[in-house]
Amino acid sequence: MPLIKSISGFRGTIGGRSGDNLTPQDIVECTAAFGQWVLNTTGNPNIVVGRDGRISGEIVNALVVNTLRSMGISVLDLGLSTTPTVEIAVCLEKAGGGIILTASHNPKEWNALKLLNHKGEFISSQNGAEVLDLVEKKNVEYAPIDRLGSYKQDNNYLNVHITLLLAHHLVDIAAVRAKGFKIVVDVINSTGALAVPPLLEALGCQCILLNGEVNGQFAHNPEPLKEHLGQLSSEVLRQKAHLGIAVDPDVDRLVFMCEDGELFGEEYTLVAVADYVLSKLGGGNTVSNLSSTRALRDVTLKYGGEYYSAAVGEVNVVNKMKAVNAVIGGEGNGGIIVPELHYGRDALIGIALFLSHLAQSGKRISVLRQSYPEYYMSKTKIERSPDLNLDKIFETLQKKYHREQINTEDGLKIDFEDGWVHLRPSNTEPIIRIYSESHSEVIAENLAKKIMADIGEMK
Repeated sequence: MPLIKSISGFRGTIGGRSGDNLTPQDIVECTAAFGQWVLNTTGNPNIVVGRDGRISGEIVNALVVNTLRSMGISVLDLGLSTTPTVEIAVCLEKAGGGIILTASHNPKEWNALKLLNHKGEFISSQNGAEVLDLVEKKNVEYAPIDRLGSYKQDNNYLNVHITLLLAHHLVDIAAVRAKGFKIVVDVINSTGALAVPPLLEALGCQCILLNGEVNGQFAHNPEPLKEHLGQLSSEVLRQKAHLGIAVDPDVDRLVFMCEDGELFGEEYTLVAVADYVLSKLGGGNTVSNLSSTRALRDVTLKYGGEYYSAAVGEVNVVNKMKAVNAVIGGEGNGGIIVPELHYGRDALIGIALFLSHLAQSGKRISVLRQSYPEYYMSKTKIERSPDLNLDKIFETLQKKYHREQINTEDGLKIDFEDGWVHLRPSNTEPIIRIYSESHSEVIAENLAKKIMADIGEMK
């Protein structure tokens, strides 16, 4: 299994040989490089660390914490936490950076080090390249015995996070409480079990928890997609709940289930929350990545704002949001970024704003879903084998479809008259993602199949 060292962090599977997997040796080397980068760029010897509920989390945490301390860096350890909570903590603690130990939606054998700058945001591609250079050159200095870093635990930051988002001016606590929503929540045996129930309780909702033991033994594939959420669908129907909620292991992705057991659609999480935010603010600009639905553009234009696209990756979306002064943004995988709270994908603020929207609308969630433009998206992937020449594939496809609208900002996106296709190499897995979208489900799937056939002919 692979070890992936990229500008977005370090990710791999536990076990195996060093250099090929995420072994203790690799964890120490990568942590030390990031620690050195923080010291070099900020001079701030303080780093916040938090982890999701993975089986390997405690071991990885110990290696990371003690490596940093050995470099003279003081560590604030949030323990079991969420990605957005760590991001908020970095800012509030005025730390030099942060490390989140999570492989997000990857299966249980994976873990990763996600790297944050002093603003609590994912490091830029340039910063990532600087960290990778430090890994390669092993240009790291450890501290003498009398200058070792200190260690402090703080298990209260989830409460801090929830308190902050409940104070957001668009979270209508009274309206949500008045509805008394009954909600089934799938927290996939990770830290959503510690974060989502207290939020829903504060909002006056009844929470029925699925897979609530934080043990990293994921009850199903942890990516919150329709094919993995059969249990949630069945339980929503059995409990006659108002809706269902699913989050990923580090709680930065969010999807909803309608009261009829049908998925609201991960692409429409951002669309619905943006609709609510824009309606309250009287419009504004929005941003999503190139692989996200056109429905966000349609909703944005309805309120007189401008929609902008960005390359895939939270840091790219955040940079674009800052550049265009967007009031909300995110990614079509269920990631919500509300800059008034912080510049990071945050399922918890997404839940609070969505429930405010649902409560004020007075509609069933399935009816709310029908109020949005209908698009169908196909998401598939192919293995990226060593003999697959991606540059040649993109060049050949550009020549073949030169009469169509082409975007090469992130991989290759081709806009056809009846839909679009986006191909890009994953930053977190050795695969090529192929997304397509159209007003017709059949057309969306056929667009993806056509491109895959084209690639097959090039092998």
